[in-house]
Amino acid sequence: MKLELLPEIASSYKSFSQRARVLTEKWALENLYCPACPSDNLAPTTPGKEVVDFICPGCDERYQLKSQSHPFGNRVVNSAYEPKIKAIRTGTIPNFLFLRYDPEKLLVSDLFIVPKHFMSKSIIEPRKPLSEHARRHGWRGSNIVLRNLPLDARIPIVKNKQEMPKNTVRDLWNRFLFMREQSVNSRGWLADVLACVRRLDKETFTLIDIYAFDTQLAKLHPINKHIRPKIRQQLQVLRDYDTIEFLGKGVYRIRKS
Repeated sequence: MKLELLPEIASSYKSFSQRARVLTEKWALENLYCPACPSDNLAPTTPGKEVVDFICPGCDERYQLKSQSHPFGNRVVNSAYEPKIKAIRTGTIPNFLFLRYDPEKLLVSDLFIVPKHFMSKSIIEPRKPLSEHARRHGWRGSNIVLRNLPLDARIPIVKNKQEMPKNTVRDLWNRFLFMREQSVNSRGWLADVLACVRRLDKETFTLIDIYAFDTQLAKLHPINKHIRPKIRQQLQVLRDYDTIEFLGKGVYRIRKS
């Protein structure tokens, strides 16, 4: 994998944002591979497709690329809210690639992927609709709320200008692939409870520790009126798939990956 961006391919563009888009998309086409299968390249999708930039020619996994020159914070501005929520509900949401580049050295600094099985309504936030005076008044964009994701959802491909081994990336991808066997609602709950477990930052934790997040989880899932039973259910799923270990009497331990 070459980390250099090639400025000559965007020399005809005057806007910095347009140049950055062309440079990073071209880089992705020439350097990215599919984490979900042995394919060593991605293909471009038809221009104008909603929320999709690339597709794997081997397994049809779909990807959207977000790139910027500064580190990704808690939120990332994204496309229209309603189509994104629909894509989550129908299972057509793509995997998301988050690329940070050095604008002076023209190098890819960091790149991580969030697999689509971690994409849930909990991490999509509606933005304020455009005013009645705007050309597209009423249109409502969205934010991807990265802070609501467990760290497991961010699979590094490039870190501090160093490429991660492909086998490591693919192993991390496969680790939570079992989430695709769950319903859309269950995937959201699993990701949210796992995020709470990770925020504890403890190898061993108790059910009471996780119950401390019940108010936060109730806000993310306002329809559900049985938050604590749902927490216990998700911990059991995480146990069944060897993410955590139940030690008895309400005590759990993180399994080493």
